[in-house]
Amino acid sequence: MKEVKDKKIEELEKCQKHIKHLEGKVKDLENNWKRALADYKNLEKRVLEDKEQLAFYIKKQTIEDILPFLDNLEKIGEHIKDKGLELTLKDFKQTLSFMGVEEIKALGKDFNSNEMEAVETGEGEKDKVLKVLSNGYLLNGKLLRPAKVVVGK
Repeated sequence: MKEVKDKKIEELEKCQKHIKHLEGKVKDLENNWKRALADYKNLEKRVLEDKEQLAFYIKKQTIEDILPFLDNLEKIGEHIKDKGLELTLKDFKQTLSFMGVEEIKALGKDFNSNEMEAVETGEGEKDKVLKVLSNGYLLNGKLLRPAKVVVGK
């Protein structure tokens, strides 16, 4: 009877040891699963950021390519007064605005080297923008193209 009891105790101890071993494995697997899930979420976030950066870059490149057309239309508008041209310019600028493009208002302002490029200096109030030679633009608050300006000396 004692042998049977000892054998049962031995089996029970063996089972308890095996259970502890399996519990350890389960804990390891849970930790691995949590790490893999966190890695996956980080990857998803990185992929989304990369997509957003690519979309911004493509938009930026496209807008940079069409800005010379806007410049030309504005130059034509300075010499020719035409209602159709005025409406076209207005629509063009409105479309750019919807895309997140904002014109840098430089004329009469203090020179800002973060948004403007001084091409010339002229007689006038020191460090004030006297004339805008080429408009500058921001895209979603980031510099797209600096305004080319004449600055007072």
